[in-house]
Amino acid sequence: MGSTPPVFIGAEEVEKHLHRASLLLPALEAALANFSAGAAGGVVQPVRTVVPVHRHGGFLGVMPAYSATDDALTTKLVTFYEHKKDSSVPSHQATVLLFDPRNGSLKAVLDGSVITAKRTAAVSAIATKLLMPAFAEVLCILGAGVQAYSHYDIFTELFTFKEVRIWNRTKEKAVKLANSVNGLVQVCSSAQEAVTGADVIITVTMATTPILFGDWVKPGAHINAVGASRPDWRELDDELVKNSVLFVDSREAALMESGDVILSGAEIFAELGEVVKGTKPALPEKTTVFKSLGMAVEDTVAAKFVYDSWSAGN
Repeated sequence: MGSTPPVFIGAEEVEKHLHRASLLLPALEAALANFSAGAAGGVVQPVRTVVPVHRHGGFLGVMPAYSATDDALTTKLVTFYEHKKDSSVPSHQATVLLFDPRNGSLKAVLDGSVITAKRTAAVSAIATKLLMPAFAEVLCILGAGVQAYSHYDIFTELFTFKEVRIWNRTKEKAVKLANSVNGLVQVCSSAQEAVTGADVIITVTMATTPILFGDWVKPGAHINAVGASRPDWRELDDELVKNSVLFVDSREAALMESGDVILSGAEIFAELGEVVKGTKPALPEKTTVFKSLGMAVEDTVAAKFVYDSWSAGN
C-alpha cells in the first residue's frame, strides 16, 4: 500500500478558508508568545535561509518551523524579486509544505501567497493593538502591493480610523487600491504628506533606501515596518529607528536580516511575543516601531488553520 499523496490547496481555496485575516489572531498571538518563551514555548524555528539569485535580482527563502503546541510541521518556500520587468508577476510568491509531524509524510502543498499576506497583516494588527496611541484617528499606508490590501482589510475591520491615507511610488497603484476598497481612502502625492499627523503608519514597500523619516513622524505614533527584509535594505531612517521604542518579531532574525535594525544600530527593546505574554511592557504613550520580518511559525499556524478547515469540509 502506497502512502496517500499530498493534497494541493490553491490560492482560491486558501482564500475561501481564510477569508478574513482576523481568523488567525488567536493562533498567531499564541505562536508569538510561544516563540518568545524560548525552549519552554515549543517552537523550533531557525532564521530563514536566503539564496540570492544575482543574475535575475531575486531571492529564494526557506522557512521551516515546528510548533509543539499545535503539533504542526511546515516549510515555506518564498521567492522575492526586487526589480521586476514583468509587473504581471507578483514580487513575492510562496508555497507552504505541511507535513505529518508523527511520521514526516507530506500531507499538503498550500499556496503560500495568501497565507503570507494575511498572517503578516494579522501580526501587524496584534502589534498595533498593543502599541498604538490611545484615540488613534489617522492610518497611513506607504505602499500599494498585496500587503497594502491585506493590511487595509484587517486594520479597517479591527480599528476605527477617521481617515486612511495611502502613498505609493507609482501613483496609479495607490489610486487602484483606493478605488477597489469599500472605505474612503485619500491618495497622497508624497510620503511626507501621507505621514504628517498620522497615528499609525504601515510601510509595505520594496524600498531599499529610507522612504520614512523621523522628523515627519508625529510623537507617540506607532509604525509597522514590514518591507526591507534584507540586511542592506531600508525603509526607515536612523533618526526614526533610534528615537523610537523598537519591537521585533525575532531578535535573532532582526540582527541578521533587518537593514533598518542593523544599519541604524538601534537597540531592540522587546520581541512582540514578550509583550503578548506580559513579560515586557507595551509603552503605547511613546513613539513605537514594530519591525516585522515574518516568521516561519506564523506560516505554520496559518497553514494548519487552512488545512484543518479544508479537512473539515472534505
